[in-house]
Amino acid sequence: MSDKDMKKPRKGFLDHHRVLERNATLLLIGSFLVVSIGGIVEIAPLFYLENTIEDVEGMRPYSPLELAGRDVYVREGCYNCHSQMIRPMRDEVERYGHYSLAAESMYDHPFQWGSKRTGPDLARVGGRYSDEWHLDHLRDPQSVVPESIMPKYAFLSDVMVNANHVADLVATHAIVGVPYTDEMIEMAAQDVRTQIDPFGDTDGLLERYPGAAIRNFDGERGVSEMDALVAYLQMLGTLVDFSTFMPDESR
Repeated sequence: MSDKDMKKPRKGFLDHHRVLERNATLLLIGSFLVVSIGGIVEIAPLFYLENTIEDVEGMRPYSPLELAGRDVYVREGCYNCHSQMIRPMRDEVERYGHYSLAAESMYDHPFQWGSKRTGPDLARVGGRYSDEWHLDHLRDPQSVVPESIMPKYAFLSDVMVNANHVADLVATHAIVGVPYTDEMIEMAAQDVRTQIDPFGDTDGLLERYPGAAIRNFDGERGVSEMDALVAYLQMLGTLVDFSTFMPDESR
């Protein structure tokens, strides 16, 4: 071997990458191929799964009043300060409760997981406080939590829920896959009024929406947006009995 050959540097495998770096067209084609392969690997298996969400006992669609309350929650931007997703880490589980399951958001359009917590996570807030506490907190947050920067929502007590609009809302959610039956859609307007009336057709309501809380949440006449919002908050995290929940290890 000549001295000239000995001084000539050997090209490594990574040196061939310069060809891509110096040719924009080849770099674009290469990037497209890499992204395409990665996308196929991640997406293709989903077409062969019967269900990507574990079926969990107790989960049901929102009652019409709860659904109306969820709309108020989204409309007022509550998700900007409160997440609804407890991560499977010790500090979160000890503070908020059992980690969140995908099934708990299966009827949400859109889901309320969130990533910002100016206020606490609300995934397990249902039943943790009384209706009176929620009313005081919504009307004047600082009266309950002095350091709170949450705005006041007392006006919700003065805004009445349009039961016919809620019935249309239930029908719309059925179109996008929420399993509301024809009976649920037909009875939606009446169910809005029944949920705050313990003397109404509560048996029919509970048959359609097991575990729904039936009471006059704000203590006032008529169905207000305050009733709807408190009904929604009091339902969060209460549908699954985590004392008996066993995850499906086969997935």
